[in-house]
Amino acid sequence: MLKTLFIALAAAAFAGTARAEEPKPADAMIQGVPAPDKSGQVTANGVTYHYQIRGEGEPLLLLHGGLGQIEMFGPVLVRLASERQVIGVDLHGHGRTTLGDRPISLTDMGDDMAVILEELGYEQVDVMGYSMGGGVGFRLAVQHPEMVRRLALVSAGFAQDGFYPEMLPMQAQVGSAMAEMMKDTPMYKSYVEVAPNPDEFPRLLDRMGEMMRKPYNFADDVKTLKMPVMLVYGDSDMYRPEHIVEFYQLLGGGLKDAGWMREHMSQNRLAILPNLTHYDIGVAPQLAETVLPFLNGETGARSWAEQVEAK
Repeated sequence: MLKTLFIALAAAAFAGTARAEEPKPADAMIQGVPAPDKSGQVTANGVTYHYQIRGEGEPLLLLHGGLGQIEMFGPVLVRLASERQVIGVDLHGHGRTTLGDRPISLTDMGDDMAVILEELGYEQVDVMGYSMGGGVGFRLAVQHPEMVRRLALVSAGFAQDGFYPEMLPMQAQVGSAMAEMMKDTPMYKSYVEVAPNPDEFPRLLDRMGEMMRKPYNFADDVKTLKMPVMLVYGDSDMYRPEHIVEFYQLLGGGLKDAGWMREHMSQNRLAILPNLTHYDIGVAPQLAETVLPFLNGETGARSWAEQVEAK
């Protein structure tokens, strides 16, 4: 039962005023991630969000998975912050961010991220989201496209039927009745370490279950995206391979041969990383090395013709 619960919860891992905070013990090194350069709170549409900023360079909004927090990326966060200014946000009800009375919604959080970025002074950023954070990043890009330069979605789908069918009954079971069984999981332990009110964990499970039980299909919204998009999955992910390919094709990729001189290349990218699952891709060092060239706007290798001409 506990294994089933972990799988189900990992599936979710799919106008305010900014103010600075004094460093707290919770801002110390967590999960191998050094303390942020800056942290604070922004209230967006009734939810008080916690954010952290690390590193220097082009801004990158980094969004974690369900029942996680900013630091869940571990070495991936550290690597990204070595090249980028990473803005991490604890999503609604997660980490240090309040739960309140509002339902947890990808669409609402997409709007919330726009408020946070505006309050922090960012006009446009790159975005990388994992699982639930990928869904939030996707909604931000759909609802506020002018704020997203490039979008990297890690282990995220565009429709509920993208999951393997056996996953859906597991997701439907998520709720407060499971709270006691979860006390030995990393999800619970990391939550109570930093949450403003750790006793709200059962309520968080109820809200997450409510969200995951609602059918969704964002296929039409996928087609509206104009910015470059990268999709990243593990080769043993919880999403069906057919869904992954369909997502890429909806973005305009994988529809024809790229051409001798890459003349038919899509601006969008698809990466399937070997020997990784949905549950470990978010902390895999190769994730950062895969995504950074895309976020930095780097092109692929020179063609054979270009190499010959260069001699």
